[in-house]
Amino acid sequence: MYAIIKTGGKQYKVTEGQTIDVELLGLEEGSAVEFSEVLFVYDGKDHQVGSPSVNGFIVKGEVLGESSGPKIQSIKYKPRKRQTRKFGHRQHYSKVRIKEIAKA
Repeated sequence: MYAIIKTGGKQYKVTEGQTIDVELLGLEEGSAVEFSEVLFVYDGKDHQVGSPSVNGFIVKGEVLGESSGPKIQSIKYKPRKRQTRKFGHRQHYSKVRIKEIAKA
């Protein structure tokens, strides 16, 4: 069984027992989280497509902690001004283990 959920403006294909990195949720380690915006559910023989979400399904998970993505560095350069500016960004994520895909 798998489902497609939406959180943080992104969509994730999840199965039970899977660990995913989602946008920072701001929850403590060990706390429970529920994703109610389920877009698609497939149980092995039947599938349900939501418009925009499937009614009656919820995905439950547990927050394992926070992690950081790779450091991305970039440079802005203005050729005639002899001006350069170097900057970087590092995205932070919440690590979530999916416990179950269940009917609500």
